[in-house]
Amino acid sequence: MAAPAKCFDPDGARFGVPTYPWRYAPDGFATRRQLRARGLRPGGQPVAAQVLRPRYRRGPLVAYLYRLDLALPVRPMTEGRWRALACAMRARRTCPQCRADAGYVIPRSLGLCVPCAYPEDFRESE
Repeated sequence: MAAPAKCFDPDGARFGVPTYPWRYAPDGFATRRQLRARGLRPGGQPVAAQVLRPRYRRGPLVAYLYRLDLALPVRPMTEGRWRALACAMRARRTCPQCRADAGYVIPRSLGLCVPCAYPEDFRESE
């Protein structure tokens, strides 16, 4: 496991952007999720820094950080966006074979609702 010191590059000389160990980023930076929890979004700003979390067998986990002072408020959902989102979710629930609303998001691995994907299992129970 890499030592946290290997992830410390506040000047950005080694990684290209200022880099800090996991949980050691200075104040004033936040990840996308942290911004969203505050009702903010990056707003087109470039990545300002990153935090690295070393892992044993694979490369480190990377979380990109954005400056809080440049973050913009999240755009409000308009009526048109709500309609578009509802239409997209309805399409994900609609079985392409029987055209019925399955009541759940159809798994991409099946591509069909469960009764259409496994008709023999549902014929026996009827």
